[in-house]
Amino acid sequence: MRNYMELQAGSPSHGDPAFMRQAIALATGNVAGGLGGPFGALVVRDGQVIATGVNRVTATKDPTAHAEVTAIRSACLRLGDFRLEGCDLYTSCEPCPMCLAAIYWARCRSVFYGNTAEDAARAGFDDLLLYQEITRSISERSLPMVRMLAEEAQESFVAWREAPGKVLY
Repeated sequence: MRNYMELQAGSPSHGDPAFMRQAIALATGNVAGGLGGPFGALVVRDGQVIATGVNRVTATKDPTAHAEVTAIRSACLRLGDFRLEGCDLYTSCEPCPMCLAAIYWARCRSVFYGNTAEDAARAGFDDLLLYQEITRSISERSLPMVRMLAEEAQESFVAWREAPGKVLY
C-alpha cells in the first residue's frame, strides 16, 4: 500500500454533524425495521453522500456485511474505483478491526464515529477478542493457523510480478 499519510493530505479535522446524524439514523432505523444490528455508515465526498450502508449480517447471513463494509462496497461501485481517496466515512460506531482494515484499503480520508468500541461491548457487540488477537503472533492466536505449500504458493506472486498491465493497489 502506498504511503497512507501522503494520500490523505487535506483531511478535515472536524466532521459535519448532519452526516453523523444520518449515520445514527441509519443505525436506529435498521434496528427499528428489524433488518439488523445498530450500525449505520455513509461515505461522503465533497459534501455529498456517495453511498450508505447498514449492518446486514443477520439479514444476509454474511459476517462481513457490517455497515462500513456495505457503505464502502456501494461507494466503490458507484464511483467505479476501489479507492475512495478524498472520501470521508461517517459511522455510528467506532469501526471493528475488519472494518478498519477495509477503510484503510479503500484509502478513505478520515473516519468520524459516534459510539466507541466500549459502548458496543456494553450493547452486546464485544470485539475485544479481535483487538487482542491481531496483536498476537500467529503461533499465539486462538485460531490455529498453519502454513502449507509455501513454495507452490509463491507461483501466484511470481505471476503477479510478471503480469503486464496489472493495476497496483
